[in-house]
Amino acid sequence: MRVHVVSDVHGNSDALARAGDGADALVVLGDLIDFVDYHDHSGGILGAVFGPEKVGRFAQLRRNRQHAELAAYARTLWESLDNAADTVQEALREQYERLFQAMSAPTYATPGNVDVPELWTEFAGDHLTILDGDVAEIGGLRFGFVGGSILAPGGRIRRTGAWFPYLRPEEDFNARVGKLTDVDVLCSHIPPAVPELTYDVVARRSEPGSRALVELIKEQRPRWSLFGHVHQPLSARIRIGMTGCINVGHFQRTQVPHVLTW
Repeated sequence: MRVHVVSDVHGNSDALARAGDGADALVVLGDLIDFVDYHDHSGGILGAVFGPEKVGRFAQLRRNRQHAELAAYARTLWESLDNAADTVQEALREQYERLFQAMSAPTYATPGNVDVPELWTEFAGDHLTILDGDVAEIGGLRFGFVGGSILAPGGRIRRTGAWFPYLRPEEDFNARVGKLTDVDVLCSHIPPAVPELTYDVVARRSEPGSRALVELIKEQRPRWSLFGHVHQPLSARIRIGMTGCINVGHFQRTQVPHVLTW
């Protein structure tokens, strides 16, 4: 059995169309949408709507961690549109149409924090199984899936031009993890809460990780824990007991799927 696994596609539908070549199944761990493309400021939804110059300013403020200035600047951008909600929804649907058409059969997918799960069923065909707090049997192994990311304690979901990130309170995320039983392969968008896996060496900060995923790994001892979210991790692989924990990579840039065989 051969399964290809990708995460953090961020709009790269051309590479996604090739991701399943030679595989019996494709697993997608979220972040299909390219909202802000920090490598190509003309790309992504922000680039398409406002142009590369304004995205460059947005990226600079975020890189410098000027959070108040960034929030104010983003607000002025969206307020310059006649109808930000319609503009964003149209851009989201355009990307999802391309991305879901690119997925080969069969595909098993869970959403990331940049995704809008309620739109997925509009574009998903019979070849796609959407999972979030669910288990699917693939080639005789039980694959458990949990999507999205964790909302920081006391935090709130910030509206960005009529788009909300897919963040959930930790207790909700943990409840989804708790639904996964007898898992051979643990699939999530965010990593287990291990510093080597959550720290991004380019952004120079720790991204969210899940303690509940660590506990599942210790209790159920799956063969693999697969995830993405952290684009430039301090460590792409570690072991927790007998479980190989693997960041499958920033697929938008690498364009190479992680390969599982058994």
